[in-house]
Amino acid sequence: MITLGAVETLEADEGTEDGAVQVNNVVNSFRLSQTSFDKKTYLSHLKGYMKKVKEALKEKGADESVITQFEKGAQAYAKKIVTNFKDYDFYVGESMDPDGMVVLMNYREDGTTPFVTVWKHGLTEMKV
Repeated sequence: MITLGAVETLEADEGTEDGAVQVNNVVNSFRLSQTSFDKKTYLSHLKGYMKKVKEALKEKGADESVITQFEKGAQAYAKKIVTNFKDYDFYVGESMDPDGMVVLMNYREDGTTPFVTVWKHGLTEMKV
């Protein structure tokens, strides 16, 4: 899992009364859209998603130890998500791919700083 936390303030366009708007820079930059799940639906989605990630790891020629480590880590983190399910917000990418990764966001420690969590094995590395 990769966890990021950040919030930024965007200046509002001229002509608006409020001035600045505070947004989560990860959600804003990656144009994520909030979605909702109940536990049963999320676990069903997660099971299918983890199967796709495992298949992708095999296709890339990952060692069996990497796949085993992924499975153990994913199971442990899935339990953590289920235990604290009501604390998470769920986001999907602009493609709205129903089989794609669901980005998780929650607020820890101080209750106001957002933390975005993604499945690192489900990411594709790109040079920018």
